[in-house]
Amino acid sequence: MALSLANITIDCDNAAELAGFYAQLFDRPVDEGATEYFATIDSAAAGPTFMFIQVPDKNPGKNVVHLDLNSPDQQAEIAKAVALGAKHLADFDEYGTKWATLADPEGNLFDIAQS
Repeated sequence: MALSLANITIDCDNAAELAGFYAQLFDRPVDEGATEYFATIDSAAAGPTFMFIQVPDKNPGKNVVHLDLNSPDQQAEIAKAVALGAKHLADFDEYGTKWATLADPEGNLFDIAQS
């Protein structure tokens, strides 16, 4: 029996607010019942569910696991993320790939690359 990926869980201060940010970024709905403590995005969809859980003690410093997102229109997606409350931190062109690193409204890092 092999493992399968069920959820991508993000520790946060306010689950409903951060779920709202990612729901808008991914154009997917926040599931009913979202609270400041727990929220999910489009859990009925195929693939892993994005889950947000309020924790009292997030890991300090840089997160060691982050989302790598791809888009054929990288600049439009970066602009969308910034308009939703993300911060555009840096641009990179390494290893044959161009990507931007952003921080979500709670400071969690994610990348958007040109696909």
